[in-house]
Amino acid sequence: MKKEEISIPGYKEYDYMIVMSPHDELRKKISDLRDQFNKEFEVETPQVTGKPNMMLASFTQYSMMEERIVNRLRAIAVAYPPFKVELKNFGSFPNHTIFIDITSKLPVQSLVKTIRSEAQRLMKFNDENKPYFNIEPHFTIARKLKPWQYEKGWLKYSHLTFRGTFIADGMTLLKKLKDGKNWTVVGRFMFQNLPIEVKQGNLF
Repeated sequence: MKKEEISIPGYKEYDYMIVMSPHDELRKKISDLRDQFNKEFEVETPQVTGKPNMMLASFTQYSMMEERIVNRLRAIAVAYPPFKVELKNFGSFPNHTIFIDITSKLPVQSLVKTIRSEAQRLMKFNDENKPYFNIEPHFTIARKLKPWQYEKGWLKYSHLTFRGTFIADGMTLLKKLKDGKNWTVVGRFMFQNLPIEVKQGNLF
């Protein structure tokens, strides 16, 4: 008889991701580009699926920590101003990944650093599983490519042009069960550029 795994409430492990999403028209433009790349360079099992998002951070954590993380992200967002994100042309991580580059990196990097300084402690699972903060913002077209796919793909895409802009007016927290496949939305946090009054007793 197979021993049943005992699940303790609050101790389920989840993968989380904090992302920013472009408007639908730009999302479709990026999705079409991904599909075109996968078809042209015979990417049979794409590593990049779902709606195009720009990842700010990713981490693993127990579900019992979720409410505190949500509250912290909401507080960060309320104090943060909306800003313009500019996409221009393509970049690559040699031998495996091709992406759309972001030219307006500073406001995105500033947001990521704010999340890191104010929420990192809540996101840390253990010494082996620390949160990842993305200070090189981009939109991935394809990753984990075979050497020939990367070489031929980059030969073409390094000469192509791409333009796009959107107003970043919020960030979204996604989650999926550890080793699961489907991401679900935990919450969306709008940037409001409001002053935050911090009361000493409510810091944690």
